[in-house]
Amino acid sequence: MLLNEFLFLGALLFCTGVYGVLARKNGVLVLMSVELILNAVNINLIAFGAFRDTIAGQVFALFVIAIAAAEVGVGLAIVLLIYRNRRSIDLTDVDLMKG
Repeated sequence: MLLNEFLFLGALLFCTGVYGVLARKNGVLVLMSVELILNAVNINLIAFGAFRDTIAGQVFALFVIAIAAAEVGVGLAIVLLIYRNRRSIDLTDVDLMKG
């Protein structure tokens, strides 16, 4: 497969993730969209690493996966806190939790 095909797949996943972050009001779906964005970055890193015959892309992809796992843990904790206080995971109600 060519590099262009992987870059097109990464761009498609990235655009889908950005749309999900901007258009969704559900906290869990926003977290899933952020994961799509990070997976698009991983595809691009590995594709460029394979294109250049280096292992650096795979190493950076592992770091991104580790950061994504931490992000999911913190994000789900925030969503659960919002649900516990508001009985909804709608992100438009988050501004009501100020001070």
